[in-house]
Amino acid sequence: MFVQLNDPGGNSVQAYQRARNGTLTPAGRYPTGGRGGTELQATVDPLASQGSLVYDAPHHRLYAVNAGSDTLTVFDADGTRLVRRQVVGSGGAFPVSIAVRGDLLYALNAGADGSVQGFKITRTGLAPLSYAHRSLRLGNANPPVFISAPAQVGISPDARHLVVTTKNHNTIDVFALNRDGRPYGDVVATATLTPVPFAFHFTRQGIVVTEVGTSAVTHYRLHADGTLTPFSSVTDGQVALCWIQALAGRLYGANAGSGNVSAFELSATGRVTLSRRAGGVAASPGGAPIDMTASGGYLYVQNSGVGRIDGYRAAADGSLTRIGAVTGLPVAAHGAGMEGIAAS
Repeated sequence: MFVQLNDPGGNSVQAYQRARNGTLTPAGRYPTGGRGGTELQATVDPLASQGSLVYDAPHHRLYAVNAGSDTLTVFDADGTRLVRRQVVGSGGAFPVSIAVRGDLLYALNAGADGSVQGFKITRTGLAPLSYAHRSLRLGNANPPVFISAPAQVGISPDARHLVVTTKNHNTIDVFALNRDGRPYGDVVATATLTPVPFAFHFTRQGIVVTEVGTSAVTHYRLHADGTLTPFSSVTDGQVALCWIQALAGRLYGANAGSGNVSAFELSATGRVTLSRRAGGVAASPGGAPIDMTASGGYLYVQNSGVGRIDGYRAAADGSLTRIGAVTGLPVAAHGAGMEGIAAS
C-alpha cells in the first residue's frame, strides 16, 4: 500500500507492506521529484480530490501528482519497492487527480480554468497525446479555492468517455473519446441532482457520485451521447461525504466532517441504498477521514486530521472491524498534509 505525503517542500510516497491479516509495516519512503500543494481554504484535505495517487497493475506502475510543481511522477513498482522513472509536466496548473484505462492516462489540473490532459503509457513512461488537452473553463484562481476546484477525473470502462466532477460548479462534465483516446466534440455538462459533486465510481449502468452539499450518493446512468440521468439517490445523514471506495460488492463513503465511514448497498438494478447496519455508519475513526483504498478484503482510510491510516476488515454484511492503524503521518494544518492513497 502507498500513501502520498504531499509536502510542499518535497513530495514523497510512503510504502507499506500488507500482512495476511491486513496489518501494515513501513517499507520505505520515495521522493517524487516534485512538490506537494495546498488548495486555498482547504482544512483537512489539501488537494480536495480523489485519485491523486494511482496504482496501475497491468504496467506495475504508480502515478503521483505534484500539485505544487505542476508535474506527474511515474514510478516502476516491484512490490513495495519504487523506482522513479519519470517526472513529466501535467499539461496544466495544480494537478489533483489521475485516471488510467489500458494504455491511456488522463491528468486533471485544478488550477486557473482547470484542464484535462491525455497521455499514452509507454515502456519509457508517459508521452503527452497531441490534441488531448481540454480547458474546463472554470475561471478559478491558481491555486484554486478548494470548493470550486474540480475533484476527480475518470475514464469509462469502455474508454469512450472522460468524466470530471466540478464541485460547486455543480456539473458532471463528460468528453467523448475517440479510438486513440483523444476528446472530440463539445463537452456535455449535466447539472447534478444535489450540490457539489466530488468523487465517483463507475458501475455497469454509469457512475455513482458523492454529492457533498447533501452528504448524498447519487447513481447516474451514463448514456452514449455523454448525458447523465439520475435514477437513484440516498443521503447518509452525515457531514461532508466526499470520497468513495468499492469493496466486496459494496460502496464505502468517507465523511470528513463527522469523522466516520458510511456503507452503501448497490442492487443489481442499480438502486443505491444506505446499509441498515448501524444506520449506515460502518466505522467511526474520528479525526477527518478522507481518501480510501481497498486491498485483499481490507479497507484503508486516510485520516489527515490525526495523521493516521486506519485499517478495517470488511464482513459479509458490510460491517467494518478495525484491525489496527499506522501513525506518525503528516497531520493536516491549514490545509497542508497528506492526501492520496493506493494499493496494489
